[in-house]
Amino acid sequence: MVLFPNAKINLGLYIVNRRNDGFHDIETVFYPIPSLTDILEIVPAKDSANELTFTQTGITVDGPLESNLCVKAYHLLKEYTSLPHVKIHLHKLIPMGAGLGGGSADGAFALKALNQLAANPIGHQQLLEIALKLGSDCPFFIENKPTFATGRGEVMQPIEIDLSHYHVVLVNPKIHVNTGKAYSQSTPKPAATNLMQLSKLSIDTWKESVSNDFEEVVFPLHPEIEAIKTELYRLGAVYAAMSGSGSTVFGLFTQLPTQVSFPDNYFVHKG
Repeated sequence: MVLFPNAKINLGLYIVNRRNDGFHDIETVFYPIPSLTDILEIVPAKDSANELTFTQTGITVDGPLESNLCVKAYHLLKEYTSLPHVKIHLHKLIPMGAGLGGGSADGAFALKALNQLAANPIGHQQLLEIALKLGSDCPFFIENKPTFATGRGEVMQPIEIDLSHYHVVLVNPKIHVNTGKAYSQSTPKPAATNLMQLSKLSIDTWKESVSNDFEEVVFPLHPEIEAIKTELYRLGAVYAAMSGSGSTVFGLFTQLPTQVSFPDNYFVHKG
C-alpha cells in the first residue's frame, strides 16, 4: 500500500506548564496540510528473511535506522499483535526540524497501515496510546483532522475550523530547530487565548490574539525566521505565525501572492 503522510501547522501554541516527567503541557490547535506530504510504501515481504526492511530516499533523515519512527512503529505494534514481514520505503519531502510534524506523520501513518496488515488488528484507542509512545504529535496524525490539543498534545478534542478558503504559504529557511532545547528555554505561563474558542474568532483578529510561545525563544536566536513572518505580512497575509517549534513560518492568504520573495535556499510551499 502507498500512503501520503501529511504535514501540519499549529494555529496558536501556548506552553502552559513544565511537568515533573520532563515534558511540557501545551495548548494548541493542530491543522492538517494535505497538500504537503511524504510518500510511504509498505508491502508484505513473505519471502524475506528479514522481518523488516526499511529504505529511504528524498531528504536525508538524520540518525540511526533504529530511531526512524516508521521502524519504531513496526517494533512497537509487534508487541501487541502479530505482524508479517514487510518492506517499508519512505520518500521524504516534508522538511525536518521544521515544526511541520513530518516525522510524526510518517510514524503514525506507518502505525495505521501496519495495523491493517496485522493478524489481529488492535482497536482505535489502543492505537492512539501506542502512537503517543512514538511521539507527542503522533496521536494527532492518527485522527488527522483539526484538533484542539492539551497535555503533551495527546489530549484531543475536535474543533470546527476550515481554512479551505485560504491559501497556505509555508516558508522554511532550512534551519533545524531543536525542539527539546526550545522547550528548555521557554517560560511556561497561562495561555493568552482560549484556543478551543478559535473558530468563534474572526481570522482577521488572529494577528492580535493568537500567538506561538516558541517565537519568544526562537526569534532572538534566529532573526531570519522572524523576518519571514514580517515578509509574509508585507505580502498580504491575513495571519502569519511560526508552526510548532519552527523553523517553518506559514501565512494565510485570501489571494495567493504572485511573488514570494525568498532566496532559492528557502523551501517555499503554496497550498
